[in-house]
Amino acid sequence: MRAAVLHEIGQEKLDVLDDVEAVGFGPGRVRIRVRATGLCHSDLSAMSGVLPQPGPFVPGHEGAGEVLEVGEGVTRVKPGDRVVVCWLPACGACPACKRGQTELCLAGFMNAGTPNFRRPGGDVFGFAGTGTFTEEVVVDAGCAVPIPDDVPFDIAALIGCGVTTGLGAALNTADVEAGSSVAVIGCGGVGISAIQGARLKGAAEIVAVDPVESRRESALGFGATRAVSPDELPGAKQEVTAGEGFDYVFEVVGRSATARTAYENTRRGGTLVVVGAGAMDDFLQLNMFELFFDEKRILPSMYGGGDVVRSYERTIALWRAGRIDLEGLITHRVPLAEINEALDQMRTGTALRTCIEI
Repeated sequence: MRAAVLHEIGQEKLDVLDDVEAVGFGPGRVRIRVRATGLCHSDLSAMSGVLPQPGPFVPGHEGAGEVLEVGEGVTRVKPGDRVVVCWLPACGACPACKRGQTELCLAGFMNAGTPNFRRPGGDVFGFAGTGTFTEEVVVDAGCAVPIPDDVPFDIAALIGCGVTTGLGAALNTADVEAGSSVAVIGCGGVGISAIQGARLKGAAEIVAVDPVESRRESALGFGATRAVSPDELPGAKQEVTAGEGFDYVFEVVGRSATARTAYENTRRGGTLVVVGAGAMDDFLQLNMFELFFDEKRILPSMYGGGDVVRSYERTIALWRAGRIDLEGLITHRVPLAEINEALDQMRTGTALRTCIEI
């Protein structure tokens, strides 16, 4: 079968091959025919080595498809079911799950160390224990979350990561207060979803911050009240908050420099939400006096900060009701054979989300 493979960490291009085999099927496992997958910035981060990932590997973790076969003991899905691929399944038994913090369950990360694929030359891993830039993938049953048949595969794929992460940051982690002021730094697919979440919660002012003009223009269509470049953020802070700072600032880039900017633009007693996935050697510097004196809350948001399956269900309900726009997030579409074109679109910022149709 076909799959896009990164041979070595640090390479910029993927190799689309037809000699890849999905492996690992057995009890408690599910084989999925992938129909659509989104390109998330985390895929680029894994390719470059910012996020830890063994190689060679098949990128992709934001996917949807249909179940081909299920292993012994699998009861939640059956062949023919439409599913979202969940890269962070909850085991239900660990301390985090028992506390209700299922987004902190580490069971899914354990899958990342087991190869999902094989080529004549040896084993191939799947990103985050999945790997959706492929025609078929075998995953743990918990990674295959059933969805209604009326949800298109491309929309379902977005729900698998970017939309859930961005919406959840506003709805779950920050719990944005109605009438508040919000700034979102980084307006790709996740940032736009955070903007939609803030709008749903009733934020009075939502400032989108991004260096790419097309993304700023798009943000206005998704609920931002104004959109500025990074250099224009100080002016927006003065105009919107009289210089005090925003009630909530979402950092959706994953870099210490932008996290520091986000902190400085959060009002005293306000909330900084860290959504972007960054590198382990990129350190955010804060002094102990400002931490104490300004009493700003710093809230990391992992995968939307809530129960993933419930978040999927909520997102589908909001989409059906017309409260959020998911179709508009997909600005580009390419077949798997043109996956490197999608990578270029992500790197240059010309795409909010590119859907790879398989």
